[in-house]
Amino acid sequence: MANAKQHDLTLISNGLNAETQNYARGKDAVVISGGDILDDKMLLNLKKLGISKIMTRSKHTSHIDLVKAGDLSIQIANAPFEDQSPKGLAEQTVRNLNLWGMEKCVGKACCCLNDCAKK
Repeated sequence: MANAKQHDLTLISNGLNAETQNYARGKDAVVISGGDILDDKMLLNLKKLGISKIMTRSKHTSHIDLVKAGDLSIQIANAPFEDQSPKGLAEQTVRNLNLWGMEKCVGKACCCLNDCAKK
C-alpha cells in the first residue's frame, strides 16, 4: 500500500544470498534486511547484475561493506526513522526509491561514504 503502484516491485521472501541474487537481474535497486550480508563479493555480483542502489530495512549498515559499495558507485540507504513497524519501513523504502528516482540524495537515510551533498 505504501508503494501506491509507483514502483515496479518484485518481492521474494528469502534473504539475499548467492542462490537468490539472480532475482535482482534487470532491477535498479534491491531492498534487503539487516540479516542479509553484503560483502565485497556479493556487492560485485549485484553490480554485475545492474544494481546501483541498495536499501536496508534496518537502522544499521554493519552487514554492508560500505567501502566496497562506494568503490562500485552503489548508493546505500538505511531506515533511520523511529517508526520501525512494517508500515513505517515500507514508507521509508518508498520515500528512498522516490528520491533516488528524482536523482536526489535520500538525506538522513544516506549511508554512502562519498560526499553527495546530503539534503
